[in-house]
Amino acid sequence: MALGRSRRGDRTIDYWPGFVDALSTLLLVFVFLLTVFVLAQFVLTQEIGSKDDAMSRLQAQIRELTNLLALERANDADSESQMGALRASLAQLEQERDVLREAATAVASPEEIAEAEKRAAALARQLGSEQDATAQAAAQIAILNQQISALRRQIAALEEALAITEQKDKESQSRLADLGRRLNVALAQRVQELTRYRSEFFGRLSAILGNRPGIRVVGDRFVFQSEILFDRASAYMRPDALPALDDIARAVAELEREIPSDIAWVLRVDGHTDDRPIQTPQFPSNWELSAARAIAVVQYLVSKGIEPRHLVAAGFGEYQPIDGSGTDEARDRNRRIELKLTER
Repeated sequence: MALGRSRRGDRTIDYWPGFVDALSTLLLVFVFLLTVFVLAQFVLTQEIGSKDDAMSRLQAQIRELTNLLALERANDADSESQMGALRASLAQLEQERDVLREAATAVASPEEIAEAEKRAAALARQLGSEQDATAQAAAQIAILNQQISALRRQIAALEEALAITEQKDKESQSRLADLGRRLNVALAQRVQELTRYRSEFFGRLSAILGNRPGIRVVGDRFVFQSEILFDRASAYMRPDALPALDDIARAVAELEREIPSDIAWVLRVDGHTDDRPIQTPQFPSNWELSAARAIAVVQYLVSKGIEPRHLVAAGFGEYQPIDGSGTDEARDRNRRIELKLTER
């Protein structure tokens, strides 16, 4: 009891749970910002595309109206030319009529005078028709000019709106790029802190386990040689292996009390065998043997008060060796039980 109180008194504050919570929140914020950025990009793309389509339609209308205006101007020029010719013909006929009238008694007959007057009247009517057509063409040209002016105003408004949208897009991209840089810096700092806290955590477990033979830390996991836990081709726990597992159970129990309940984590127990085949009624292959050994460790930890929801058992058979040289020493190393603390 005195030893237990001494160990609890020497325990330092573990910042690992709070850091994991902060890092998870930061990652969620980063994912949310990326989602907002993608949605903004999609909306801006749709808006710019619709404005480009509207500008294309307006430009097509302007080209069509410009062609109509050119055609009307050409028709107006032809009408003016015809009117000029008719005026010249009318003036000539009027001169001829006047000459004929003056010399009617001496030279022209009444029939010739009547024929000349008919020609003059016909030319006058034709001139009036051409004048009406010219007036209509001028009115159509005025309407077309008004339509072209209105379309140009619409195009100017669309170009202004497009420029504002592009400017907003550039500003949002700049803000997101700056935010991404700051998040990358923050994440890099958090990763460094995570590495430091993980090292401290494994250092504590190493101190709890001591220098027991057959137990070592490899990367982010503890490795137990199978021989210290199980007999050859067996999944029954050796009695002399239970003290080490008791120490592990106490460490995990302390971890359960320290980690907040909103953080999903598990202690994964992985069973591994060597490549020697096995075929018994209980274990038809190394799959069953490795899985049974992992389950045995999990069940023992549960019996020591560990929450089952914080434990996972996995069997890998002989398919993930740490030494593939095929020697007896390599096979001894490959027969192992690994404990790894990970997210659920």
